[in-house]
Amino acid sequence: MAAHIENRWGLPHCVGAIDGSHIPIIAPQHYHTDYFNRKGWHSLILQGVVDGKGKFWNVFAGLPGSLHDARVLRLSKLLELASRRNLFPPHTRNISAVTAGYYILGDSAYPLQNWLLKPFHDTGRLTAEQHMFNHMFSRARVVVENAFGRLKGRWRCLLKRNDCDTQLVKSMVLTCCALHNLCEEHGETYEASWDAPDTAECEPVAAVAQGVEEEGRNVRDALMQYVLNNG
Repeated sequence: MAAHIENRWGLPHCVGAIDGSHIPIIAPQHYHTDYFNRKGWHSLILQGVVDGKGKFWNVFAGLPGSLHDARVLRLSKLLELASRRNLFPPHTRNISAVTAGYYILGDSAYPLQNWLLKPFHDTGRLTAEQHMFNHMFSRARVVVENAFGRLKGRWRCLLKRNDCDTQLVKSMVLTCCALHNLCEEHGETYEASWDAPDTAECEPVAAVAQGVEEEGRNVRDALMQYVLNNG
């Protein structure tokens, strides 16, 4: 996975990208306000991590739509495995004089970690190098957005409000992710006409606890220097 992403986007030792997507549901009978998202409708959240080919290698679904992406991450097995250093093989690489392990790409909603990088926050004072890095970063991270689009394009049940029990909806979502991988692996035809309407799902940036983001800064800075030096 790392070799494919480096060959395609020039990011060394990267093994994927993470994002969240909302799955529409009918308001549950219990705790329905928890499922009411900021867009004004009820949903479950699908958190997915994909490789450079857009296939899911980690999925987590079923939490209420009112939760922020960073909160979903904290409640997922993914973070637990990363915290225990059991998410990736213990293989490191020297990147601009910094020893870095495998990592994935996230947007500004996520905390910056050694294993989870995100773009520089644009406060209006970014350097030209940081702007260039953010551009390259976003070009690579779009693979997860495209994967969600193809997932919902093939299985339209994920686009309309589902009136099944939330546990059943969760199973349906995870099953569709598995079927998506089978279709992508076997080169099944995907028609452009299947594309879902563009519903950008950018989340507001949540406040991050002091100190949470410190550990990933040196890896991100080293990666920026690497991609700038290597075109």
